[in-house]
Amino acid sequence: MPPRSAAHPGPPVPADALAELSPERRELFHLRVQRWWPDLRDGLAAVYPPEVAAELAERLLACAATSFAERDPDLHRLDQARTLRPDWFQEPSMLGYAAYTERFAGTIAGVHDRLGHLEDLGVTYLHLMPVLQPREGDSDGGYAVADYRSVRADLGTVEDVRELARALRGRGISLVLDLVLNHVAREHAWARAARRGEERYRRYFRIHPDREVPDAYERTLPEVFPDFAPGNFTWDEDLQGWVWTTFNSFQWDVDWSNPDVLVEYADIVLWLANLGVEVLRLDAIAFLWKRLGTSCQNEPEVHSLTQVLRALTRIACPAVLLKAEAIVAPADLVHYLGRGRHHGRVSDLAYHNTLMVQIWSMLAARDVRLATHALRALPAVPTSTAWITYVRCHDDIGWAISDADAEAVGLSGFWHRSFLSDYYSGEFPGSPARGLVFQENAATRDRRISGTAADLTGLTAAREAGDAAGVDAAVARLLLAHAVVLAWGGIPVLWMGDELGQSGDPDWAAEPGHENDNRWVHRPWLDEAELAAAADPATVPGRVLAGLRHLARVRGELPHLHASIAAEVLDVSDPGVLAVVRRHPLGDLLCLANVTGEWRSWPGYRVAELGLTEATDALTGNGVPWGGDGDVWLPPAGVLWLRVLD
Repeated sequence: MPPRSAAHPGPPVPADALAELSPERRELFHLRVQRWWPDLRDGLAAVYPPEVAAELAERLLACAATSFAERDPDLHRLDQARTLRPDWFQEPSMLGYAAYTERFAGTIAGVHDRLGHLEDLGVTYLHLMPVLQPREGDSDGGYAVADYRSVRADLGTVEDVRELARALRGRGISLVLDLVLNHVAREHAWARAARRGEERYRRYFRIHPDREVPDAYERTLPEVFPDFAPGNFTWDEDLQGWVWTTFNSFQWDVDWSNPDVLVEYADIVLWLANLGVEVLRLDAIAFLWKRLGTSCQNEPEVHSLTQVLRALTRIACPAVLLKAEAIVAPADLVHYLGRGRHHGRVSDLAYHNTLMVQIWSMLAARDVRLATHALRALPAVPTSTAWITYVRCHDDIGWAISDADAEAVGLSGFWHRSFLSDYYSGEFPGSPARGLVFQENAATRDRRISGTAADLTGLTAAREAGDAAGVDAAVARLLLAHAVVLAWGGIPVLWMGDELGQSGDPDWAAEPGHENDNRWVHRPWLDEAELAAAADPATVPGRVLAGLRHLARVRGELPHLHASIAAEVLDVSDPGVLAVVRRHPLGDLLCLANVTGEWRSWPGYRVAELGLTEATDALTGNGVPWGGDGDVWLPPAGVLWLRVLD
């Protein structure tokens, strides 16, 4: 390595942690440090004063060296394989699955018994919802973490996680776990030490002796849970102060302006990586940095801190990806994959919340004009990154539709959001949906929605009513929604139970701690009877499972769906048909989706302009379904993936 100089100081590579390694291993570490040093240095310099940043760099590289030295040989081999194929997660063969461990398989060890089901679906990415030790009682679904280095006792042990990660790796499935960055439980060791009066740990949190500073912040802060956790600060008797609590009174926001906090989390990231976790979901990442007079979301320092964490993983464990859990406005969303000086230097993955919202909007309104405008307005993201696409997740659905986007297509943002809440809660006349309203804000009339895909597409209601035609229509809508997601690129993720068309849990409120949080309706236990019934393709679970399995298989064979190829939303010809093209060197792939309940067409001349008159539908193997008028016709909830065969 070149020597460091006062004018251009190089990376302060630690030697002690590497002393027992072979010369080749040490050289590899040094080469990685050289490669990623600028990202680490620049990220720190954007957040901390120069002298603090310099000291932090040394501390962080020492953590990375220790982690590198302790990493298992098979993980080192995975690092090398991923370094040689950095687009591994962008391949169209990627398919994700997300679940709560206990509701999917009982325990971490029990997941081994479900691997056949996952492989049958084609899953290559398994996200197990919070498994790290939460506080007792209400833990916000596991996101109030009391110990980052232990596992919920009812789920298993740290060694069970290590063994599961190894088993998944052997089957080509990446393990994904949550890492909550914004807050810890009041019972966490840091918070306990702060409550004992230890000044070092009081500085891990934002604590104020009176309401002056909290009130100043509250003037511009939104409320995440206005129903059961109003406000953003909580008085704590032990602290004798107001502590920042964005989410719940028992979840204390940590202070990332304190360098010690960054080092703590960096060490946790590297520890989880050495367990075999391949993707870390950075929970509540948008909230990390606080600035008076703002919403304290999406501040520039968030992206600089993410750049630091990513540089560290690239040095110590480059097989690991970072995924931003940023459910924010579309204009803010793209920054989590990198814009400007952070281009390609922050998270590798981010949730495409806008796509999810627009899918449900299209299905309710039976109109694609708003979705077309909103999706086209999103700036391009780095070609080295990928979206996480999904029909739904563990959380509620908030109608993140801007007034400006609505007005651009002649709608009122307020009334369209209100319509969607009415439609998916079943209040709108003729709606087949059976969702629940979550967290109604009396002042703004903002109403989010809970429910499974079956609940929201009308499948639940149709099955209960014994309405065969309604079941057919709802299954088609459910598969259409997933077809849009799978054709977008990135990593499509299925939520547990949706692959069976499973309804919401009617007894969600009976479980202790869940009675005030109806999001548990769409976090049901995997229905063993439905899973068994799925073996019969004539059943509803069998039809849904077969349909999703087919979509995933076809997707995996289409190079056009590599995440580096942008999804281009085309101008609207028929307001009922969404048209998306992916321009690949092998030729274009045109994806058409009829979001209505009637037959709809797409102009034949536009098919000709794309050079697809002799195309084949990848989903059926049939040619273009021309009508007698020379246009392409799609049945209700029909989908086409048109491309020209070699």
